Amino acid sequence: MASLRFTPNGRLCFSSPLRPPKPLRRFLSLRSPLTKIYALSSNDIRVGTNIEFDGSPWKVLEFLHVKPGKGAAFVRTKVKNYITGNTVEKTFRAGSTLDEANILKETKQYTYKDGDQYVFMDMNTFEEVRLNDKEVGDRKMFLKEGAECSVLFWNGNVIDFELPIHVKLKVADADAPISGDATRSGSRPAKLETGAIVNVPPFVEPGEEVVVDTRTGQYVTRA
Repeated sequence: MASLRFTPNGRLCFSSPLRPPKPLRRFLSLRSPLTKIYALSSNDIRVGTNIEFDGSPWKVLEFLHVKPGKGAAFVRTKVKNYITGNTVEKTFRAGSTLDEANILKETKQYTYKDGDQYVFMDMNTFEEVRLNDKEVGDRKMFLKEGAECSVLFWNGNVIDFELPIHVKLKVADADAPISGDATRSGSRPAKLETGAIVNVPPFVEPGEEVVVDTRTGQYVTRA
């Protein structure tokens, strides 16, 4: 009769009278090659919903439920292909069944840049994954070594990553505020340590850290 047991070195093994035991290296693996497909209704579409059609995963960027005076209701969407980066408009009948893309998120730390490769590491397993300049795009302006990001997987492959909503970055340079305006309302452009240009209040000085919203690229507060 088959059974599970632990080896002397603590590894989980499968024992069977028909074959010698083998370590279950992928036991309960999070990234199985067999992708589960879940169904959802087009009425449930929201910004950020992940759907799958034409053999690719897509992210919903915009949606609008339309109920015309004549004819059937439908959902108009703008979606982005995770693989190619292309953005298209797609219309679905109201209430129609869609496949939800089984996209997994894993927290990994951005550790360093190797040529045109951005290296992210799982701090528990020390496994590395890499994204190139094109895949990272303008988000590199808010990507600092040590930042914890969400890396997205589909069918076992890395397809994208997400920055934390807020990041702390040091002000590298900023124009001097107008005399007597250091405490007044208003803003001035400042260059951050990553090269990003962000408008900051007059009282923020070079060398200080600020909090930036990575979704909008706007200053939030002084750190």
